[in-house]
Amino acid sequence: MAAPARRLCHIAFHVPVGQPLAQDLQRLFGFQPLAVREANGWRQLALRSGDAVFLVNEGAGTPEPLYSLDPCHAVPSATNLCFEVANAAIAARALEMRGCSVLVPPVSVRDVQGAATYTVVSSPVGNLSLTLLERTHYHGPFLPGFRLLSCKTGPGWISHVDHLTLACTRGSSPTLMRWFHDCLGFCHLPLSPGEDPDVGLEVTAGSGRGGLRLTALQTQRRSAVPTLVLAESLPGDARGLDQVEQFLAQHRGPGLQHVGLYTPNIMEATERVTLAGGQLLAPPEAYYQQPGKENQILAAGHEPSRLAQQGILLDGDKGKFLLQIFTKSLFAEDTFFLELIQRQGATGFGQGNIQALWQSVLKEQAARGQEA
Repeated sequence: MAAPARRLCHIAFHVPVGQPLAQDLQRLFGFQPLAVREANGWRQLALRSGDAVFLVNEGAGTPEPLYSLDPCHAVPSATNLCFEVANAAIAARALEMRGCSVLVPPVSVRDVQGAATYTVVSSPVGNLSLTLLERTHYHGPFLPGFRLLSCKTGPGWISHVDHLTLACTRGSSPTLMRWFHDCLGFCHLPLSPGEDPDVGLEVTAGSGRGGLRLTALQTQRRSAVPTLVLAESLPGDARGLDQVEQFLAQHRGPGLQHVGLYTPNIMEATERVTLAGGQLLAPPEAYYQQPGKENQILAAGHEPSRLAQQGILLDGDKGKFLLQIFTKSLFAEDTFFLELIQRQGATGFGQGNIQALWQSVLKEQAARGQEA
């Protein structure tokens, strides 16, 4: 591997002036302002909940924002993943030797709390770039160049980023998997017994409407790097409503489709998001009437009526369960949403819930089409 990732530092977004992403992260999901930088027509606001940090770059100007790029993308987008590495300069040289485009050569920045070095490289996933950051000698709460706003950790119902799901073009997952393995040290994480890495997990949507191919990747060492999930659509008669194809069309190519945020209490988190006005996807009414679903929920130690009332999905067996709920898109386009996830021993991604999510997304997209 060229530059093994040690931890995810932050996820960067580029939005136009006035787009409410930063306000929504605070108001709806309990993120707290951490640090800010205002320069050259940009306002860069870092927000944190637990160990999850989002950097919202708002505006348009030159030069590019610190620690990432201004890709001038057609729609608001998650544009950059920042990973900590042991040595940014060595990482840049190693990735360049593998044919990666180094968009920002290693740059050292410093303030009163120490120094950091970073480089930005291209990724094979659409407009998504990667910042590789070396900050062993930086002792501040965020990064040099930013003014500290708060040391609060927030209400505490989100603790960290559980996974990152990338929407990919059909057939590209094997190539992307090898790239993340060779360049950043990710390896295949089987989602089903005996899973072929080049095939991944295929989940059909039913009634000939296609489905999803999911390939999960994790770092080899136990590190603070979330799981990467590559999602691509399967052939089928989705009639333009396929959630991955919809993303690719509205986002103008591959990219970060959603972020899974871990919560130790999904029912409390869901209640708080709902009370704050957050919009969550509702599963089909029949989801909770599936044969065995009530007993499954009871076996996980939860009340079926409460989960149904809140719209929380549950999957698993043999004492290992997963609870999930998904937001609607945070942008006007169907290009980015959040997932709240709680694990009770389960390590997968709710294969039994994917079809329910698929149906919910199709229903939401159809409703949007009728309103247009």
